[in-house]
Amino acid sequence: MLAADAAFLGFARALRAAGVDAGAERLHSFLRAVDTLRPGMRSDVYWAGRLTLCGSRDDLERYERVFAAYFGSGGSFVRPRHTPPPPGLRLVVRDAPPGTRTPRHGEQQVPPAAALASSTEVLRHRDVAALDEAERAQLRRLLAAFTLPGQARRTARRRPARRGDVDPQRTVREMLRRGGEPARLRRHERAERPRRVVLLVDVSGSMAPYADALLRFAHAAARGQRTEVFTIGTRLTRVTRELSHRDPDLAMAAVAGAVPDWRGGTRLGELLREFLNRWGQRGMARGAVVVVLSDGWERGDPELLAAQMRRLHRLAHRVIWANPRKARPGYAPLAAGMAAALPSVDAFVEGHSLAALERLAAVVRGAPVETGVLGGKGADGA
Repeated sequence: MLAADAAFLGFARALRAAGVDAGAERLHSFLRAVDTLRPGMRSDVYWAGRLTLCGSRDDLERYERVFAAYFGSGGSFVRPRHTPPPPGLRLVVRDAPPGTRTPRHGEQQVPPAAALASSTEVLRHRDVAALDEAERAQLRRLLAAFTLPGQARRTARRRPARRGDVDPQRTVREMLRRGGEPARLRRHERAERPRRVVLLVDVSGSMAPYADALLRFAHAAARGQRTEVFTIGTRLTRVTRELSHRDPDLAMAAVAGAVPDWRGGTRLGELLREFLNRWGQRGMARGAVVVVLSDGWERGDPELLAAQMRRLHRLAHRVIWANPRKARPGYAPLAAGMAAALPSVDAFVEGHSLAALERLAAVVRGAPVETGVLGGKGADGA
């Protein structure tokens, strides 16, 4: 696969993580459009993706955010309707190493837009704890484009549809409107809505290298109306209201002022019991997708954690545990807390990088867990 195609595939994955339905057919159209135009021109890449990957008005806003984060900010390309885009502005790769040479005859030159996207694609797989400040800033821009809808469930309400059961009320109203003449049968189907998502983010000392990225991931998720966020360490703190700020930096500042136990110890069992007693059994966890973002280190009694995880598993629709340390070579869930919790976990996934968080978002939406890649219940020999 060419470097340019790999970079554009990474862009499509970032769009899917942001909630854009960039499926295989749209992706194929996008790659063909870029190939027909000029893949080295930022404006051509922008318009090719905007016209092929977006399917609704909501997709346009998400596309703007992801494109700016993935290819760098270079101003908006949105133009009035029926107005052709201006001639493309050639993208200059920033921070080019000294001594960069011109490719010789016969060598393949990677277009500038693809080169910048390739650096972003590499960043997607880097461990958050190993990033420098510039890479962290780019990661924050990409995380701001995330969405985290819960797995869809069918509701008792019905909505008009082309196929499905006959809707007698709408059918009769249509016949009356026609003066009793025969009319087409009106049909309806059960409506769907996303399940509530509850995020429990570990902010203890052992999770310090990942806490900022995970909270920014939670901030993007909290834009949904059915998302709740708590921090866990030595105390349980509900931070949904603090994360409601539209600006990520303001939201992080509000969370910093509300959370009293940064970089402390971890009492997972006690805090999970507090969550279930105070919030979970009142309905917040019932039928929800509950995501625990923690390395599983436990200072308290592992048996208490195991018992509370069983309670949570009975209440929730699905329990997902994202552990940043799972990606390390030779990792096994031998820590007492992780080993105690894992039997009550439906999906055990990684959480160390942007790509891992994208896969986590897909699992929350209901995607199947790939054995050997993400790990399902009882993964890694547990």
